Amino acid sequence: MTSILTITLNPTVDLSIEADTVTPERKLRCTRPLTDPGGGGLNVSRAISSLGGNSTAFVALGGTTGDKVMRLLAEAGIGLFPFPAPGETRMSLTATDQTTGEQYRFVMPGPDWGPADVNKALSRIARAAPEGGIVVLSGSQPPGVPDDFPARLATRISRTRAQLFLDTSGKALHNLLSAEAKPADVLRMDELEAEELAGRTLPERTDSADFAQELVTRGLAHAVILARGADGNVLATREGRWFAKAAPVKVVSKVGAGDSFVAAFTLALARGKSLPEALRHGAAGASAAVTTPATDLCSSAMVRKLLPQCPVEAL
Repeated sequence: MTSILTITLNPTVDLSIEADTVTPERKLRCTRPLTDPGGGGLNVSRAISSLGGNSTAFVALGGTTGDKVMRLLAEAGIGLFPFPAPGETRMSLTATDQTTGEQYRFVMPGPDWGPADVNKALSRIARAAPEGGIVVLSGSQPPGVPDDFPARLATRISRTRAQLFLDTSGKALHNLLSAEAKPADVLRMDELEAEELAGRTLPERTDSADFAQELVTRGLAHAVILARGADGNVLATREGRWFAKAAPVKVVSKVGAGDSFVAAFTLALARGKSLPEALRHGAAGASAAVTTPATDLCSSAMVRKLLPQCPVEAL
C-alpha cells in the first residue's frame, strides 16, 4: 500500500458534552466529557486506522494539551511525527442539545506562529514525506502561518514525488486562485466553501461539476472534489466528472464527516482503487461518520455496509 503522511499544524483536544437543553443565562448540567485528539489531519489518520489502514501523523504539539494529544494518539496506535509548536495546543468544544439534537461548536485559534516556525515545519515535513506516497494537508492553519503555505509545501516535497491532497478553507483556499504554483494533486472543499469561492450558488450536481472542472482547467489541482452535503460528492478531472451519492442514513452528528471522506478516499487510492471508486469509498466514509455520536468517526464495518448505497455515476 502507498504510504500516507497526514499534516496537522493546528491540532486540538476535542471535548464533547451533552445537556438536556442549551440555553443562555443558566447553569447547564452536562454529561461527562468525551475526549478525542482532533484537527483535520489527525482525524484523517484516526479514520484511516479505523478502516484498517496505516498512516503517519505529522502534528505540531505544545504544552500540557499537546502532551494529552500525544498520549491519546499513542493509545489509538497511530504513528506520530511530533513537531514542537510555538505555544499551547488548543482545545475545542462540541455541545449537543439533547432535546433538539442541535450542536454548538466552539473552536479556538491555536498558538501564534512566526516565520521561523513555518520554515522549520516545512523542513521537517520535507524529511517526513514518503517517497512516492501521499501527503494530506487538512484542517485550519494556526495564526501566523501564511496563506501560501500549501504552495510552499508542494515545492518542498516535490523531490519525493509524493501526491499532495489538500482539504483547506478560508484565505488559504482563496490564495490558490492567485498562486503561481498550483500545488495540489487533489483539492477538496465543502459546499459553502465552493459557493463562496465561485461567487455564486451551485444548486445542481452539474453546477458543482462545472465549477470543479473549471478549477481543474485553471490548474488548481489535477482532481477537484466538491461536497454537496446530504446529496453526495462531485469529482472532476480534465478527463471526466463523477457523482457519488451519499447513503440515506439518520444523521446523529456531522462532526468529522469531511475528514472521514478524506480518509476513506485517500486509503482507497493508496490501495490502488480508481478515482471514481475512491470517490464511492469517500462518500461511504462520510455517510458512516454522520451515524456516530460526538467526535466519533467512520468505522470499517459501517463503510462496508454503506458502500452499495453510494453508487457513482458519470455527469
